[in-house]
Amino acid sequence: MEERIPLIGEKFPELDVVTTHGELKLPNFFSGKWFVFFSHPADFTPVCTTEFVAFQKRFDEFKKLNCELIGLSIDQVFSHIKWIEWIEEKLGVGVKFPVIADDTGKVAKAMGLIHPGKGTNTVRAVFIVDPNGVIRAILYYPQELGRNMDEILRMVKGFQVVDTNKVALPANWPNNELIKDEVIVPPPKDVEGARKRKGMYECFDWWFCHKKL
Repeated sequence: MEERIPLIGEKFPELDVVTTHGELKLPNFFSGKWFVFFSHPADFTPVCTTEFVAFQKRFDEFKKLNCELIGLSIDQVFSHIKWIEWIEEKLGVGVKFPVIADDTGKVAKAMGLIHPGKGTNTVRAVFIVDPNGVIRAILYYPQELGRNMDEILRMVKGFQVVDTNKVALPANWPNNELIKDEVIVPPPKDVEGARKRKGMYECFDWWFCHKKL
């Protein structure tokens, strides 16, 4: 298997993984669902602990979007289990999503998750994958900066709006500074379409039209 970061628009690689929920086949295990695959540098580290709590706090919100979560680091499964137990015992948060034990580094190498400047630890990465197993977004963070889980949740919501309505979304949707929670209409395909648009939608110009859903 080629060892590089998969690209947006490509299929998520077929992987057999060992997790805290048993052996799974990806992406087949999540067939028909969205899923967020994320890597963290190591168990029993402060930033990663805050991230696991933050993901779990939004677990039900992801579920409502037909979206699952799955984590990964280059730790053995017993380390994951003890860390998850610690999180529940000390912080009162029960982690419900599976965590991949990649102590051989096979999965991390297949996904391009090893940064040559950071030793053998996995980077802090996020892959958002749609129900067809296609990678829709990739986010990378440095080890010292924790992720914004609300942004990841917003992205999943946004992709579903885009796919259902065949539109684009503005910056900071649904709280955009220009058009608030409205969506952007796709560009016209010809001169006639450009001419008609101003009568059909609210427009700043023929190339920038928006509407309410």
